[in-house]
Amino acid sequence: MLDVHRLRLLREFAERGTIAATAAALGYTPSAVSQQLAALEREAGAALLDRSARAAELTDAGRRLVSHAGEILALIEAAEADLSADEPVGRVAVTAFPTAAVAFAPALTRTVRAHQGLNLLLRQTMGSEGMRQVRAGQVDVAIVDDWTRRPAAGAAGGLRRYPLVRDSLVLVVPRRHWAADLSEPVALHRLRGEAWLAPPAGEPSRQAIDRVLAGAGGAPPAPWEFEGLATILSLVARGIGIAVLPRLTLAAGEGRVVVRELPGRSPGRHVYAVARESGVRRPSVAVILTALTAAARSLSRQAPESS
Repeated sequence: MLDVHRLRLLREFAERGTIAATAAALGYTPSAVSQQLAALEREAGAALLDRSARAAELTDAGRRLVSHAGEILALIEAAEADLSADEPVGRVAVTAFPTAAVAFAPALTRTVRAHQGLNLLLRQTMGSEGMRQVRAGQVDVAIVDDWTRRPAAGAAGGLRRYPLVRDSLVLVVPRRHWAADLSEPVALHRLRGEAWLAPPAGEPSRQAIDRVLAGAGGAPPAPWEFEGLATILSLVARGIGIAVLPRLTLAAGEGRVVVRELPGRSPGRHVYAVARESGVRRPSVAVILTALTAAARSLSRQAPESS
């Protein structure tokens, strides 16, 4: 009998490529992961890993079992959904990039309070890690962003996408800044000499911001760089500088800034939720997805001129 937990470990190893990376991702020691995979080999009656002094890689049998593991784990989740009660119960694990975690956390907590048997775990992840965790079965729902294109709703590759909001870029300045005057349009080229705050170079949000400022002739020679959009927002509120940020960042609730729309159609990112097709039938996952889409509609209606 193949152990489900060990099948998850094997699939994680296939994703990560090394025992050390698998252990780090799951919070185990490399020795524990190696022992569990060795036990899985005994259960399977075949060598799944080709080990050397420095590395390990999947054998042909290991690759075949990995392909079966995805189907097996999906069937188990579907069976659990079929047998679960109509009332949402149990723990739902959600992961989100930091600004989305702040923006959607109130709606998620209200949902948990409305269902006594429901428990929530909300994590923060960056980049494609959320998508990978959903695919690996480590979380039930991920809130992710895409700066390059509008993600299509529907299912693909065993995952189902739920578009939430289009998060446009806005100019954020301190309340006492001259550009806070809402009576006249703001021209970005007039702000070239200001102290600009921005995420580190290479981040998707920074790339979008640089395109906006370069197109308007307002890009500063060297903006001050800070990790975390919420950090940048708090510094703007303290009068340290100005910034172009995704509107969703304002959900952090900083009240000492003024928000100005950018000229023309502002670029931005698309935010969406993703869950495994085999998991969306669970009442607990379904109610979380419903809460996210309802919160997204509310956020879309909130387009204040200032915060």
